Amino acid sequence: MRAPLAPWLRTTVTLLPLAFGVALAQGVESAELAELAYAFDTFALLMCAVLVLHMKPGFALLEAGLHGSKNAINIFMKNYATLAIAGLAFWAVGFSIMYGAPLFVAGYEAEAYPGAADFLFQMVFAATAATIVSGTIGGRMKFPAYLIFAVVMTALIYPFLGSWHWGGGWLSEMGFYDFAGSSVVHAVGGFAALGGALAVGPRLGRYVGNRVVAMPGHNLPLAGMGVFLLWIGWFGFNGGSQLAFSSEGDARAIATVMLNTNLAAVGGAVAALFLSWGIFKKPDFSMTLNGVIAGLVSITAGPDVINGIWAVLAGAIGGVVVTYSILFFDKLKVDDPVGAISAHGTVGIWGTVAVGIFGGANLGVQVLGTLAYAGVAFVATYALFMALKAVMGIRVTAHHEVGGLDIAEHGAEAYRNADSLNNPVLMGAGD
Repeated sequence: MRAPLAPWLRTTVTLLPLAFGVALAQGVESAELAELAYAFDTFALLMCAVLVLHMKPGFALLEAGLHGSKNAINIFMKNYATLAIAGLAFWAVGFSIMYGAPLFVAGYEAEAYPGAADFLFQMVFAATAATIVSGTIGGRMKFPAYLIFAVVMTALIYPFLGSWHWGGGWLSEMGFYDFAGSSVVHAVGGFAALGGALAVGPRLGRYVGNRVVAMPGHNLPLAGMGVFLLWIGWFGFNGGSQLAFSSEGDARAIATVMLNTNLAAVGGAVAALFLSWGIFKKPDFSMTLNGVIAGLVSITAGPDVINGIWAVLAGAIGGVVVTYSILFFDKLKVDDPVGAISAHGTVGIWGTVAVGIFGGANLGVQVLGTLAYAGVAFVATYALFMALKAVMGIRVTAHHEVGGLDIAEHGAEAYRNADSLNNPVLMGAGD
């Protein structure tokens, strides 16, 4: 007869299969949860990329509305072309320069989601930086010259500058803070626009002696609709820059980022509205639109660390900065029909510095970093535009500028007021 098992051994033998089963079940559950988190992070990042993509029609509508009707097709063509070129140039070369990935994103994989999702989200940022320039040089630049700029900007200039911080370069090592791109995207795009504006010169008749001649846009409601789309898209721009979505901490962080993004936008809008009212004796619509954009740019460097009333204040200061910056550049006879140099460039500097004032970042590093971005972006793009000017010319003829680039560059008109007179049914009826 066998001796009975010791009580502790009997208990162990009894519970071991149960413990193993629980551990196995927990392992399966953990693997399933990790797979679910991977899928959710991928989907959320792609949806944020789609939200940012909505900024492209926003830019197109804003720029077209603030230009003459004779240039509406040209504006839309440049916006479509910029997105298409960025989709190729950033895919082939730019993403590799910025993040050290293989050329053509071949075999690249991110940690929390597929490499393709990471690339698509970053690509729309590259397209945004280039698109900022489009409206500033509108109505007078040759279309082929702009296309070359878009290639160089999205393949080389933006990726090289972006690598300084988001690619783990020297600014990142210094502790520079730019959550979603007040400097990396907006100051770079804004000061690239300044380089383009100086190289191509002002529109004909814009400055007569010391007088600034108003050239209002042909469709301000169109511009207003564009800013609504930009406002909506910015939630993907800032919210998606969290780059992780599946944990409770990430969910709370994204909610905070989106709230602060909206608070800054309304702060910028209200400040620009009332300031323009005081300056021009009436609330100025286009200045209010730029106030919204300025508020959004102001918070983009720190929507995760500039909270509540400080987000409102940062946006409001952006609204004041953009108003006076637009008037300042007009005094210098730098023609910017949409105010992009100010709304993205000047305010991009402010938004980056604001993280040092309200968000706890090192103020000296913030100033150094944003000035480096602005300065190099300006020098690089100005040199590029001047080289294009010497080689192929960048400005259309005076005849084409007066007649409009829609006809001169694309052989089409955005608006046809005589459609009914050309209706073959009416013409055949003899009416």
